[in-house]
Amino acid sequence: MESKFLSAGSVVPWAKAGAGAVATQSWANTSYGPRGLAMMEEGMSAQDAVAKLTEQDGDRALRQIGVVDAKGNAAAFTGEECYDWAGHIVGGNYACQGNILVSEDTVRAMASAFEETLER
Repeated sequence: MESKFLSAGSVVPWAKAGAGAVATQSWANTSYGPRGLAMMEEGMSAQDAVAKLTEQDGDRALRQIGVVDAKGNAAAFTGEECYDWAGHIVGGNYACQGNILVSEDTVRAMASAFEETLER
């Protein structure tokens, strides 16, 4: 994880064995972490957890979230009001997202690096 904000590690990443992992960014909603993990621990998929978290958030247009459940299913959401460039890429066992970037190249590079590592 890289960020222009100090101590982003205290806000962005959340993970729990047997449940999955959550990364909340942009105007981070820190409740996404524990709530998303609880949902996945109860058996909800990554996609359903992202949908439920964002549908209940009146400020979702400012949010960004990436989730991977314990089965390796990944899902992400990037609100339309996140600062440019903002977006995400999901694949098997990973979710990469970024915002306030020059372009999508950084997120593409993260995804490529993950996929290439799996091939080794």
